Amino acid sequence: MSEYSWPGENGRRVPDVASAWSETVRVLPVGTRIAGEVIGRQPFGVFLAIDDRPNAVGLARIDRMPRCMELPTVGQRVTGEVVWHADHNHQVGIVLGEWTEHEDLLPRFRVGQVVGGRVTKIASIGIFVRLADCVEGLVPLTGLAAPAESFRQGQEMSVQIAMVDHERNQILLTEPFP
Repeated sequence: MSEYSWPGENGRRVPDVASAWSETVRVLPVGTRIAGEVIGRQPFGVFLAIDDRPNAVGLARIDRMPRCMELPTVGQRVTGEVVWHADHNHQVGIVLGEWTEHEDLLPRFRVGQVVGGRVTKIASIGIFVRLADCVEGLVPLTGLAAPAESFRQGQEMSVQIAMVDHERNQILLTEPFP
């Protein structure tokens, strides 16, 4: 099987979503918790067969997926919450529970803040440090008090937030000054 497929390509029944749309919107309002199975996978997200709603198709789009996560596979069981309805194509928008557990943590970091982290990679441009689940920052060579060779992967270290770029989802770090 290919990495990507449409719901009808996996031996699953494709529901008649159009005729059941009014009822689907009524019983699955925004905020409803759901569970279901992934029945299709595309580069833009996954399609879900929603438990107890045989004529409803959910779509979890990647624009809501944290950058450190991967799309669930066809057949995988997931949970989530209804976040929108699309009348034009009869889809129920879902944000997956596992994605909300890894929500974007970037906004909680502020310039000047000193935090602890673990070295994840030593590169020619500097040291990458994991600050939280799904959040890494870069200490460029110019921001290091010691040569990069003196650090090792897995090492704990304190760093100071020098810049947070929300558009590029990047954090620039320095070693804190005494």
